[in-house]
Amino acid sequence: MGGRPDEVRAPEDWLTEVEMDRAGRFRFAADRASYVAAHLLVRFCAAAVLGTEPYKLTLLQRCELHGPGHGKPYIEEAPELGVSFSHTRGYVCAAAGPGKVGVDAEHVPPGPLDLSLADRVCTPRERALVAGNDELIRHWTRKEALIKRGELTLDTLHAGGDDLAGRHLLEWSAGPDIRVAVVTDTPARRVPIPG
Repeated sequence: MGGRPDEVRAPEDWLTEVEMDRAGRFRFAADRASYVAAHLLVRFCAAAVLGTEPYKLTLLQRCELHGPGHGKPYIEEAPELGVSFSHTRGYVCAAAGPGKVGVDAEHVPPGPLDLSLADRVCTPRERALVAGNDELIRHWTRKEALIKRGELTLDTLHAGGDDLAGRHLLEWSAGPDIRVAVVTDTPARRVPIPG
Protein backbone atom coordinates (compact mmCIF):
# COMPACT_ATOMS: atom_id res chain seq x y z
CA MET A 1 0.00 0.00 0.00
CA GLY A 2 1.17 3.51 -0.63
CA GLY A 3 -0.11 7.05 -0.95
CA ARG A 4 -0.20 10.50 0.54
CA PRO A 5 -0.21 10.74 4.34
CA ASP A 6 -3.70 12.30 4.33
CA GLU A 7 -5.07 9.20 2.57
CA VAL A 8 -4.30 7.09 5.65
CA ARG A 9 -7.42 7.65 7.72
CA ALA A 10 -6.99 6.23 11.19
CA PRO A 11 -6.82 7.72 14.67
CA GLU A 12 -3.43 8.43 16.18
CA ASP A 13 -4.47 6.66 19.36
CA TRP A 14 -3.65 3.40 17.56
CA LEU A 15 0.01 4.36 18.01
CA THR A 16 2.03 3.23 21.01
CA GLU A 17 3.45 5.69 23.52
CA VAL A 18 6.91 5.19 21.97
CA GLU A 19 5.55 6.00 18.49
CA MET A 20 3.76 9.11 19.77
CA ASP A 21 6.92 10.28 21.52
CA ARG A 22 8.97 9.86 18.33
CA ALA A 23 6.26 11.58 16.26
CA GLY A 24 6.40 14.54 18.61
CA ARG A 25 10.10 15.04 17.93
CA PHE A 26 9.70 15.94 14.26
CA ARG A 27 10.52 19.56 13.55
CA PHE A 28 8.24 19.92 10.53
CA ALA A 29 4.53 19.03 10.50
CA ALA A 30 4.79 17.38 7.06
CA ASP A 31 7.49 14.99 8.30
CA ARG A 32 5.49 14.18 11.42
CA ALA A 33 2.40 13.48 9.29
CA SER A 34 4.39 11.10 7.07
CA TYR A 35 5.84 9.26 10.08
CA VAL A 36 2.41 8.84 11.71
CA ALA A 37 0.74 7.77 8.46
CA ALA A 38 3.41 5.14 7.71
CA HIS A 39 3.06 3.66 11.20
CA LEU A 40 -0.72 3.48 10.80
CA LEU A 41 -0.53 2.14 7.24
CA VAL A 42 1.63 -0.84 8.20
CA ARG A 43 -1.13 -1.86 10.61
CA PHE A 44 -3.61 -1.88 7.71
CA CYS A 45 -1.24 -4.08 5.69
CA ALA A 46 -0.69 -6.52 8.54
CA ALA A 47 -4.42 -6.64 9.33
CA ALA A 48 -5.23 -7.49 5.70
CA VAL A 49 -2.81 -10.44 5.80
CA LEU A 50 -3.91 -11.61 9.24
CA GLY A 51 -7.65 -11.16 8.67
CA THR A 52 -8.12 -8.88 11.67
CA GLU A 53 -8.78 -5.23 12.44
CA PRO A 54 -5.79 -2.84 12.29
CA TYR A 55 -6.59 -1.19 15.63
CA LYS A 56 -6.02 -4.56 17.32
CA LEU A 57 -2.36 -4.64 16.21
CA THR A 58 0.64 -3.23 18.08
CA LEU A 59 3.65 -2.17 16.03
CA LEU A 60 6.92 -2.50 17.90
CA GLN A 61 10.57 -1.88 17.11
CA ARG A 62 13.56 -2.76 19.24
CA CYS A 63 17.22 -2.01 18.56
CA GLU A 64 20.10 -3.32 20.68
CA LEU A 65 21.90 0.02 20.32
CA HIS A 66 19.06 2.58 20.36
CA GLY A 67 16.31 0.78 22.28
CA PRO A 68 12.53 0.90 21.66
CA GLY A 69 11.23 2.75 18.62
CA HIS A 70 14.24 1.88 16.45
CA GLY A 71 15.20 -1.21 14.50
CA LYS A 72 13.30 -3.84 12.58
CA PRO A 73 9.53 -3.47 13.01
CA TYR A 74 7.25 -6.32 14.00
CA ILE A 75 3.66 -6.86 15.02
CA GLU A 76 3.46 -7.88 18.67
CA GLU A 77 0.43 -10.11 18.05
CA ALA A 78 2.11 -11.87 15.04
CA PRO A 79 5.89 -11.54 15.36
CA GLU A 80 6.47 -14.09 12.57
CA LEU A 81 4.77 -11.82 10.01
CA GLY A 82 7.18 -9.76 7.92
CA VAL A 83 6.34 -6.02 7.97
CA SER A 84 8.07 -2.94 6.64
CA PHE A 85 7.21 0.70 6.06
CA SER A 86 8.77 3.81 4.58
CA HIS A 87 8.00 7.49 4.55
CA THR A 88 9.36 10.43 2.68
CA ARG A 89 7.87 13.88 2.77
CA GLY A 90 4.44 13.64 1.16
CA TYR A 91 4.40 9.88 0.58
CA VAL A 92 4.11 6.76 2.73
CA CYS A 93 4.11 3.05 1.96
CA ALA A 94 4.02 -0.23 3.83
CA ALA A 95 4.00 -3.96 3.19
CA ALA A 96 3.31 -7.16 5.10
CA GLY A 97 3.60 -10.84 4.27
CA PRO A 98 5.19 -14.15 5.12
CA GLY A 99 8.96 -14.21 5.44
CA LYS A 100 11.17 -11.18 5.04
CA VAL A 101 9.66 -7.94 3.75
CA GLY A 102 11.38 -4.67 2.87
CA VAL A 103 9.93 -1.48 1.38
CA ASP A 104 11.40 1.91 0.56
CA ALA A 105 10.16 5.14 -1.01
CA GLU A 106 12.45 7.98 -2.08
CA HIS A 107 12.23 11.28 -3.91
CA VAL A 108 14.17 11.50 -7.18
CA PRO A 109 16.50 14.51 -6.93
CA PRO A 110 16.05 17.03 -9.76
CA GLY A 111 18.87 17.89 -12.12
CA PRO A 112 21.86 15.94 -13.36
CA LEU A 113 23.05 12.66 -11.87
CA ASP A 114 24.01 13.03 -8.20
CA LEU A 115 27.54 11.66 -8.55
CA SER A 116 28.34 11.52 -4.83
CA LEU A 117 25.18 9.51 -4.12
CA ALA A 118 25.84 7.24 -7.11
CA ASP A 119 29.33 6.48 -5.82
CA ARG A 120 27.97 5.69 -2.32
CA VAL A 121 25.08 3.52 -3.51
CA CYS A 122 26.19 1.70 -6.64
CA THR A 123 28.64 -1.08 -7.31
CA PRO A 124 31.16 -0.18 -10.04
CA ARG A 125 29.13 -2.22 -12.57
CA GLU A 126 25.87 -0.50 -11.57
CA ARG A 127 27.55 2.91 -11.57
CA ALA A 128 28.70 2.41 -15.17
CA LEU A 129 25.08 1.83 -16.23
CA VAL A 130 23.38 4.60 -14.23
CA ALA A 131 22.79 7.64 -16.42
CA GLY A 132 20.36 9.69 -14.34
CA ASN A 133 18.83 10.19 -10.93
CA ASP A 134 15.72 8.15 -11.74
CA GLU A 135 17.83 5.03 -12.38
CA LEU A 136 19.96 5.83 -9.33
CA ILE A 137 16.93 6.06 -7.03
CA ARG A 138 15.60 2.77 -8.42
CA HIS A 139 18.85 1.13 -7.25
CA TRP A 140 18.66 3.00 -3.94
CA THR A 141 15.08 1.91 -3.14
CA ARG A 142 15.85 -1.71 -4.00
CA LYS A 143 18.93 -1.69 -1.78
CA GLU A 144 17.15 0.08 1.06
CA ALA A 145 14.43 -2.60 0.87
CA LEU A 146 17.19 -5.22 1.13
CA ILE A 147 18.61 -3.39 4.16
CA LYS A 148 15.20 -3.53 5.81
CA ARG A 149 15.14 -7.27 5.12
CA GLY A 150 18.52 -7.57 6.89
CA GLU A 151 20.41 -8.53 3.71
CA LEU A 152 22.52 -5.39 3.19
CA THR A 153 23.82 -2.61 5.43
CA LEU A 154 24.47 1.05 4.78
CA ASP A 155 28.18 0.24 4.91
CA THR A 156 27.89 -2.38 2.16
CA LEU A 157 25.60 -0.53 -0.29
CA HIS A 158 28.34 0.27 -2.80
CA ALA A 159 29.74 -3.28 -2.63
CA GLY A 160 26.46 -5.21 -2.61
CA GLY A 161 24.40 -5.27 -5.75
CA ASP A 162 20.65 -5.27 -5.91
CA ASP A 163 20.56 -8.86 -7.17
CA LEU A 164 17.10 -10.13 -6.32
CA ALA A 165 17.54 -13.82 -7.14
CA GLY A 166 15.10 -15.87 -5.07
CA ARG A 167 13.13 -12.78 -4.05
CA HIS A 168 10.15 -10.95 -5.47
CA LEU A 169 10.27 -7.28 -6.52
CA LEU A 170 7.31 -4.94 -6.83
CA GLU A 171 8.07 -1.38 -7.96
CA TRP A 172 6.01 1.69 -8.80
CA SER A 173 6.25 5.41 -9.32
CA ALA A 174 4.17 7.87 -7.34
CA GLY A 175 3.97 10.98 -9.43
CA PRO A 176 6.96 12.23 -11.34
CA ASP A 177 9.46 12.19 -8.49
CA ILE A 178 8.85 9.29 -6.05
CA ARG A 179 10.03 5.73 -6.61
CA VAL A 180 8.99 2.76 -4.48
CA ALA A 181 10.45 -0.75 -4.19
CA VAL A 182 9.09 -3.71 -2.23
CA VAL A 183 11.18 -6.88 -1.86
CA THR A 184 9.43 -9.97 -0.48
CA ASP A 185 9.86 -13.73 -0.18
CA THR A 186 6.52 -14.40 -1.86
CA PRO A 187 4.78 -12.64 -4.76
CA ALA A 188 3.35 -9.27 -3.73
CA ARG A 189 0.69 -7.05 -5.21
CA ARG A 190 -0.15 -3.42 -4.69
CA VAL A 191 -3.51 -2.72 -3.07
CA PRO A 192 -5.20 0.62 -2.39
CA ILE A 193 -5.22 2.26 1.01
CA PRO A 194 -8.54 1.42 2.71
CA GLY A 195 -10.97 4.32 2.52
